[in-house]
Amino acid sequence: MLRAVSLRVARSFRWRVGASTVRGLSSGKYAPLDTFERRHNGPDSKDEAAMLAAVGVKSISELLEQTIPETIRKFDLLDDKMLTTGLTETQLLKRIRAIADKNQVFRSYIGTGYCNVKVPGVIQRNILESPGWYTQYTPYQPEISQGRLESLLNFQTMVVDLTGLPIADASLLDEGTAAAEAMALCHVHSKSKRKNFVVDKHCHPQTIACVKTRAEGFGIQVQVIDVHGEEYNYSEASGVLIQYPNTRGDVLDFKSIVDSAHAAGAQVACATDLLALTLLTPPGELGADIALGSAQRLGVPMGYGGPHAAFFACTEPHKRRIPGRIVGVSKDMHGNVAYRLALQTREQHIRREKATSNICTAQALLANMAAMYAVYHGPEGLRDIAQRIFNLTGLLRHQLQLSKMKVLNDSFFDTLTVQCSADEVLARGLSRKINLRRIDDTTIGVTLDETVDLGDIKDLVYCFTENEKIIEGPETSVPMMRTSKYLQHPVFNSYHSETQLLRYIYHLQGKDLSLAHAMIPLGSCTMKLNATTEMVPITWPEFANIHPFAPSDQTQGYSELAKELESDLAAITGFDAVSLQPNSGAQGEYTGLRVIRKYHASRGQPDRNVCLIPVSAHGTNPASAALAGMQIVVVKCLENGNLDMEDLKQLAEKYSSRLGAIMITYPSTYGVFEDGVTEACQVVHSHGGQVYMDGANMNAQVGLTSPGSIGADVCHLNLHKTFCIPHGGGGPGVGPIGVKAHLAPFLPSHPFLDASAQALGPVSAAPLGSASLMPIPWAYIRMMGASGLRRATQLALLSANYMATRLAPHYSILFTNRNQKCAHEFILDLRPFDSLGIEAIDVAKRLQDFSFHPPTMSWPVINTLMVEPTESESKEELDRFCDALICIRQEISAIESGLYSKTDNPLKNAPHTLSHLLQDKWPHPYSRQVAAFPVPIPRKFWPTTSRLDDSLGDRQLICSCPPISDYQ
Repeated sequence: MLRAVSLRVARSFRWRVGASTVRGLSSGKYAPLDTFERRHNGPDSKDEAAMLAAVGVKSISELLEQTIPETIRKFDLLDDKMLTTGLTETQLLKRIRAIADKNQVFRSYIGTGYCNVKVPGVIQRNILESPGWYTQYTPYQPEISQGRLESLLNFQTMVVDLTGLPIADASLLDEGTAAAEAMALCHVHSKSKRKNFVVDKHCHPQTIACVKTRAEGFGIQVQVIDVHGEEYNYSEASGVLIQYPNTRGDVLDFKSIVDSAHAAGAQVACATDLLALTLLTPPGELGADIALGSAQRLGVPMGYGGPHAAFFACTEPHKRRIPGRIVGVSKDMHGNVAYRLALQTREQHIRREKATSNICTAQALLANMAAMYAVYHGPEGLRDIAQRIFNLTGLLRHQLQLSKMKVLNDSFFDTLTVQCSADEVLARGLSRKINLRRIDDTTIGVTLDETVDLGDIKDLVYCFTENEKIIEGPETSVPMMRTSKYLQHPVFNSYHSETQLLRYIYHLQGKDLSLAHAMIPLGSCTMKLNATTEMVPITWPEFANIHPFAPSDQTQGYSELAKELESDLAAITGFDAVSLQPNSGAQGEYTGLRVIRKYHASRGQPDRNVCLIPVSAHGTNPASAALAGMQIVVVKCLENGNLDMEDLKQLAEKYSSRLGAIMITYPSTYGVFEDGVTEACQVVHSHGGQVYMDGANMNAQVGLTSPGSIGADVCHLNLHKTFCIPHGGGGPGVGPIGVKAHLAPFLPSHPFLDASAQALGPVSAAPLGSASLMPIPWAYIRMMGASGLRRATQLALLSANYMATRLAPHYSILFTNRNQKCAHEFILDLRPFDSLGIEAIDVAKRLQDFSFHPPTMSWPVINTLMVEPTESESKEELDRFCDALICIRQEISAIESGLYSKTDNPLKNAPHTLSHLLQDKWPHPYSRQVAAFPVPIPRKFWPTTSRLDDSLGDRQLICSCPPISDYQ
């Protein structure tokens, strides 16, 4: 599935429909009206004219000339390489329907961590398909994120209860990479002194492969052994990874392994199954230090591999090292209990070169689905589902044994390994549209799930025995039976009817500001329209219900979709090959750097491990470089935000023989198209290094220039930014990489695919990462076409410059180019207000009173706000946001004049909740109207809580639902 797509091949996938004329007829008169570009872009032609006039230019062309350096403008880049005019929405849905029909949905019993599920309709319709849930941003602003924070706390509570461990995060990317994170945690726990990590050979194969890939960056030796069958001295190992139940289906007591590992100073990580843990003794009670796995089978479709929420739980000593985000319980300024991101990703990113994880995007939307699945079914319902699966597995085992088949499991939960003629059994399965797992020529694996019924058991018996008769067998007792209680909190015992759950979902949704309410102008995060037509196909069975390891002849639709998306992304970026496997932007960074290191090693230069990173870089940049085993050297920036070229040249010369790469964000992190970017690429190349371009700001490049034409060798793309996959309240994200031809042989492989001998191992558990999301960016690109993509970028640049122009008389715009123009985002400097006690956080919280999500706060410069409007917002919405900031500036002036004190003013007390406004006595020097309606607000959104106490939440970490007594 992972292909090197040349631009020549890319042209062969062009799809031209719609705009052509029929002989003798005028096309314009009969042209379809459901074109997409005008629906995606906010400003119309009248708005554009007014915005251009405000900026002081006569045309878009003039604006581009003043914004983008002439040396990198490539306005005709896409016209001969991809669809010029986009498909209409009707044409798009017809086209993707034809692609979906090429997938064959067989009943899957392949297992290995992926199962069919029954997605409750109330959850699919009201969370997965609801823009009130999938268009939210990461909950860094807790006052307007209390709904999903509560739901993510439910997820953590579920994980804590089921694993028997005290600390859990709010989800990771997938099981394979979660296992890799566990290995890294064990490594740092040993103070990086122990270079061995033991993995049981009966872990899922893709998990073992992901661990091996990650280990290479740390110089860790992965030793794959049979931990239950071989003696091992753990004194040189940082940890051991076991699977419970294992990939063969065995449920084995690993307490003796824990004792041996702990006696030697090693940690124990347990990959496990949350549904199985409703019946089995939890890992924490057996002494495991870490438990991890996938929550996919809790109501999340397989989707050809993702996205799914991984879980990660650990013991108390590891809480400062746990990867990803933790939702914690704190209080607001009025003493009310409230939720927030407690440790957040800053724990890793502050460490920079010492980071052991680069997690940024999690899988919040899928974690919320899994949490709601547990809320809906409750502890008894989950146990009933698990018990039924166990009963059916036992029934199947009994039938096979009656037929003299050799079942290799003495204990089991949902999976059996059967000795047989694999070819014959698989052939009979295919005749009934059944997929089984081929382990080898004489062994087949079969995994049951909640969708299985007695008719399915008959078909499975036929596959193995050619007989469909079923005879009731003796009762089978669950091995390692759990005796401890779980999910006792009222939230898991209160919403078991659809009416109750529907109201709970909408109760939480009402606490969160999403794109359904207002613009979310986050610099570097590109919160643009996630169009309904783009989203529709992801829940179709032909995309949702396919196992990632299904035979390739059943997944021709996915194959076609991947080819076309890869070719389009190659054309857009100016690269020769694309890998869709990385399932987050930070994962793409890591993958790109590992590909670069593989390339250098292939040329006999493994010591090229120095990575130059500007001081302004995203926090994930140095963290990703650290994971790739690179030495980070910081490059200075000038006062205007540009890269310090003299410092770059000196460092490139100093580390010439060891220079591996430079990581550049373009436009720069400061929101400017730097003039010297091509020179920077040339400098690095002249010293034998490679150029990695961070694609976070790609929304300023598409159709106007490209990383490949600028001089980059590799670039990751945030499909959840530029290419319209929704952020999902903190994930999913997708971060594919594009590379030049010389790097293509080193793109990620997978154990279930043929790959180049030089290829990097897998960076995600599934071959195509979060494959079920592919229809979204594919649809966006196909409906926009080359001209529409170019137009979107033009409007993104115009919108940012328009807002900057409007705000310049009121705030200092921190960085612009020589023509006083910004790129697609700009930075407001709030440092001049330090003497008044006003900080960026005060303006950010006050914007919530205007029913807006604040911009990116205090990054890349402390006490600033970085604003990115995107092309999807109308001029009316841009003006509304500017009016809010101008009004806030007037309130700051009132503090300057002494009308308001420095401690009691609308900014310091923001945001103002409805309950605060309704109290009998109003203690502030400004009115209730000023607090809540400082300007006319057409769509008022009420923050649920007042400003949170962040330090309290970090000092007293509570990451699971506290007992009800704590709320009283």
